[in-house]
Amino acid sequence: MLRDGTGQEIDDSLVLWFPGPASATGEDVAEFHVHGGRAVLAALLAAISLIPNTRAAEPGEFTRRAFENGKLDLTEAEGLDDLIHADTDRQRRQALRQLRGLLGDRARDWRERIIEASALIEAGIDFSDEGDVPAELRAPAVKAIKTLHDEITKVLAAQGHSERLRDGLVVAIAGPPNVGKSTLMNQLARREVAIVSPHAGTTRDVIEVQLDLDGYPVTVIDTAGIRQTDDPVEQEGVRRARARAADADLVLWLTGPETEADSPPATASVWTIRNKIDLGKQAAAIAPGADRTFAISARRGDGLAELIDALIGFAGEFFGATEGALVTRARQRELLVRASDNLRRSLDLVEEGEELAAEELRAAAYALGRLLGRVDVEDVLGAIFQKFCIGK
Repeated sequence: MLRDGTGQEIDDSLVLWFPGPASATGEDVAEFHVHGGRAVLAALLAAISLIPNTRAAEPGEFTRRAFENGKLDLTEAEGLDDLIHADTDRQRRQALRQLRGLLGDRARDWRERIIEASALIEAGIDFSDEGDVPAELRAPAVKAIKTLHDEITKVLAAQGHSERLRDGLVVAIAGPPNVGKSTLMNQLARREVAIVSPHAGTTRDVIEVQLDLDGYPVTVIDTAGIRQTDDPVEQEGVRRARARAADADLVLWLTGPETEADSPPATASVWTIRNKIDLGKQAAAIAPGADRTFAISARRGDGLAELIDALIGFAGEFFGATEGALVTRARQRELLVRASDNLRRSLDLVEEGEELAAEELRAAAYALGRLLGRVDVEDVLGAIFQKFCIGK
């Protein structure tokens, strides 16, 4: 039974004690398993707050303590952050791989091998007066550096859009007014998120909804009808529609049976969606630059299954083979690119002078150290851990 400082009963609970350094944070940790009622929690927190030198944990503090005590590296902490914020099953699986140290283990191995190669190069500097000794030491070092450079380059080349899995694919529904954009949006979301009206110009702003398509995170955007108008409010809606569609990864350009062909906003991929096929009228022309064409009835649901299957296929190609992805953040990619460049430069410079090559190897090891969070990363720690849950 838990009691406060005066002996008053708080709750019938379970208390677990994890002595450091074997705990998750590496420090002494106590867990209180209590019933979740507000009154119970309020009484427990009030009693704990009376203990000297006690305060509430800051966001991410337990994970940061685990990092600082060597229980996990920065890539694993980032994986935990991704796991907390995962919305789809594919995001969850990718985050779990990072939490298990998929990238961190490789980076540690690369860093150790770089240090070994660097030691050989620097030993050659120390024995520069010993005739053939520097050349004998240089050969295995160069071989090791080439192998390391090839491995990191292959990892970078194989990632595709794997880091984008954290943010998701952006699909914009665009087109002239009154062609059924909001109806299609509601069908994809399987709920009413946009107002549907037979009057043109109903949608004035950009509406977004988050979808889970076969485990892929997709943000679908419903935009204002693109047309010439004198209404200043609608003009702003059209401007925003063009801007968001231009930034989207895929544009679904909707046309109606009597819509004249128009040019969609410039973007990487455009699909023409011929809507209202249930009306049986002449189909509109295909939009210029369209990659694929679909015929649907957003009102009745005709052709939607085929469109959704195509969207899932597009997402799969866009994200690439993420099942074995090592790189999930731009920070990680940037540091791996930096390490790869340093290794390449060390190979270029080794014949000109071991000192220059050794300096590039030190820079490569330093980049991997930053990746793991073991050297000079104070500037990124706050940005990472402040996004965690309170205390996590």
